[in-house]
Amino acid sequence: MSHLMIVDLARQAILTALLVAGPLLAVALGVGLVISLFQALTQIQEQTLSFVPKLIAIACVFLVALPWMLQVLGKYTTELFRSLPTLPH
Repeated sequence: MSHLMIVDLARQAILTALLVAGPLLAVALGVGLVISLFQALTQIQEQTLSFVPKLIAIACVFLVALPWMLQVLGKYTTELFRSLPTLPH
């Protein structure tokens, strides 16, 4: 197996992981930013105030995006398994 093929497989795996994790990370970032702004304006420095809304928002996005995530991961896995017989040893 050549180095270019290994790099290509790793690149595809990383891009798929970023594609699947991207919506969850974006929501966590957005909610964290809003909560941090709220804490700065009200001077409330409670740690759970930041954690609980992020947890709820990520859980909601995860439930909504789960079918799409499974479709992306299934497509990647299927393409990977189909390409295995054509890979040189």
